[in-house]
Amino acid sequence: MSVWGVCALALLSQAPAKTPAPPDVPPAAAPVAPPVRENGWSALTPEQRAALIADKAESPLAERLLGMSEKFLDTPYVLSPLGEGQGVDPDPTFRLDAVDCLTFVEESLALGLAKGEPEVPALLERIRYASTPTYEDRNHLMEAQWLPNNIKKGLLVDVTRRYAKADTVSVTKTLTARTWQSKSSMALQLPRERQPVGTFTLDMIPLDKVLEHARGVASGTILVVMREDLPLKATRITHLGFVVQKKKRTYLRHASRGGYNRVVDEDLETFLARNARYDKWKVTGVSLFEARRPPATLASQPAPAQGSADVGTP
Repeated sequence: MSVWGVCALALLSQAPAKTPAPPDVPPAAAPVAPPVRENGWSALTPEQRAALIADKAESPLAERLLGMSEKFLDTPYVLSPLGEGQGVDPDPTFRLDAVDCLTFVEESLALGLAKGEPEVPALLERIRYASTPTYEDRNHLMEAQWLPNNIKKGLLVDVTRRYAKADTVSVTKTLTARTWQSKSSMALQLPRERQPVGTFTLDMIPLDKVLEHARGVASGTILVVMREDLPLKATRITHLGFVVQKKKRTYLRHASRGGYNRVVDEDLETFLARNARYDKWKVTGVSLFEARRPPATLASQPAPAQGSADVGTP
């Protein structure tokens, strides 16, 4: 199975790992035990980790995100490694030894935004949930929940149009009652009243235009990958990672299953070329988001109810 199949499942459900794979996943690609690997966190003592998180906390956020995400390089890919520690998904609420494509970004964001280790849990909770840390209130769906909720909270800004300008196109994802009748959608185990419906709009750079603008995208920018809108799929965003500019090349730092099965820096041109070949559920383009620092009080206060928002700063 391609990296996109795995990450699509992770982004769609983020449900417990025992959730069945969708029917288009061949049996040979069933999840396997992750390889034993060390990452940049594993050699640190608790004191060293706390010192690292607190060090240069006022540096530009992009630098912080690059530093924290780099520590995850070589971290094994494990589907849906985080949960609520109890209930529907009893996986731990935080860990540094395993990630999937979404939790890699979420944890890197929380670590980068924190001024000290004690702030990390509250920030991660704020990123992963609409309001309260329960399975039903988790930001399961990217277009309908994860992106709009974090934009409302001042944690993200859509910068797609800033970089692509006239090449930017507007696309939508529509969720209907019929969407929630599909096998993959029902795997979320969400009660009817918690199933989002409606049409959600995003800016997108078409796949064949991405490389024209890639070198201008700032390191630390979050890149999300979009596929065509299929009515029975509850999302069309199937992957995300961080843009990294180095050695006059553009890379995507991401948690990849595929042939890597770990967090890697992959040349973006190679990554896009592979995705352009997928024909069963076509990749259509990417969107770009810049992380922002929330007001200082947000790291220590309970998450706000949906609809409230504070404007963050870079």
